[in-house]
Amino acid sequence: MSDENRTNQIRGKTIRWIWTEGPTKGKTHEHVFADDGTVAWRELDDTQNSRLSKPTKYAAFKIKDDVYAVSYLADSGYTLTVVMNYEDSSIVGFASGAKEWYPVKGKFQVVNSASSSDS
Repeated sequence: MSDENRTNQIRGKTIRWIWTEGPTKGKTHEHVFADDGTVAWRELDDTQNSRLSKPTKYAAFKIKDDVYAVSYLADSGYTLTVVMNYEDSSIVGFASGAKEWYPVKGKFQVVNSASSSDS
């Protein structure tokens, strides 16, 4: 996958997705979008000690100014595809598996602009 499919608004950033609708409503997931085109994530809880997932490839496309689509396939077999609107920090999207499909909504926060490999 070419680098143009991993826009600079996403690549190299740590971004928290705070879910307000869908099966993960009320949870926060921190995503680390590495410069090498992989993403790793973890669920943040009260202790914030959870480990990052195994990295997987992601794609990110600019839809228009301040709007980006991001998608990846997790080891669990679920694909998460979201549209991020930087104008109001909202996310909408879909989580889907072989036999399940869920619409999701939430907000996001850019935590930092440097990739990390916390474990």
